[in-house]
Amino acid sequence: MKSAAIIGASGYTGGELLRMLSGHPDVEVTEITSRKLDGEPVHKTHPHIRDTGLVFEDKKPSELDADVVFTATPHGASMKIVPEILETGTKVVDLSGDYRYRDTAVYEKWYAMKHTDKKNKGAFGLPEIYRETIKKADLVANPGCFPTGAILSSYPLVKNNLVERIVIDSKTGVSGAGVNPSSTTHYPNIADNVNPYKISSHRHMSEIQQELHGFDDVKVSFTPHLTPVNRGIQTTSHSFLKEEHLDITPDEIRTLYEKEYGDEYFIKLMDEGEIPHLSSVRGSNFVHIGGFEIDDTGRVVMLSCIDNLVKGASGQAIQNMNILLGIDESAGLTHLGLQP
Repeated sequence: MKSAAIIGASGYTGGELLRMLSGHPDVEVTEITSRKLDGEPVHKTHPHIRDTGLVFEDKKPSELDADVVFTATPHGASMKIVPEILETGTKVVDLSGDYRYRDTAVYEKWYAMKHTDKKNKGAFGLPEIYRETIKKADLVANPGCFPTGAILSSYPLVKNNLVERIVIDSKTGVSGAGVNPSSTTHYPNIADNVNPYKISSHRHMSEIQQELHGFDDVKVSFTPHLTPVNRGIQTTSHSFLKEEHLDITPDEIRTLYEKEYGDEYFIKLMDEGEIPHLSSVRGSNFVHIGGFEIDDTGRVVMLSCIDNLVKGASGQAIQNMNILLGIDESAGLTHLGLQP
């Protein structure tokens, strides 16, 4: 049995890591840390996590004794502690944005802070694309929730150089804003409403651009919307075909996706006319992708749904952990979505 520790286990992503790892056949959580909650049983913060015997501890990162450490810490905090963990020989899956960028200057621009760890480079933790790189890594940068759904729904199009521009519209649940309440997530401001925010400047746009723009200089735009649901991200990607590819058919687009994702356990392609639904993936690590339609202007419409806390965060982190530790990639993650 392998061991895992979680730094920052008091938030939603920490709770999801605990929930899913409680049933993992090969990995056991042995330590969870929090300065503020030192000495407090885990169920006082996560009422659904009981009978584990876990207690929050105020420990230095270098004091943790585990095969892998999850750093579920705020942006800017991970880069201060990850080097210390790596020096002990422990592998790390980081759920912040600190190690997602190949160029730290891009991080500094979008996160408005100096990157203090220029030495350690994380493998971008999207297994369906970077599995072989992840296998060789000691540090994996778990992607953001929006980028996960957006990149996977568009990747086959850009990989095959079919499109020149992608406009991405994503609807997210409130849990994506984190465990701490604010005026933005206050119930009366969310209920019966759809709120676009950071309409041209959301930091996740830079992450999506990094992964999709590099293919023949594809132009990528992104706008998120906050919706009155707890979990999930539904993404609609509008991809505009290059002039020389305007004669491609929806069936040919589908064939490209089947070739790319046909062997991927966690990606499910919808049947013709079937629309992905948030409730179908809620609580699961699966990605549902559908659409495959082309209008008269040469616009390819693709849709994806993920659970922002699972495939968009903790579930994908466990998937990355499984790869790092050389165990079955789907271990602990085979449960289906909660419908209804």
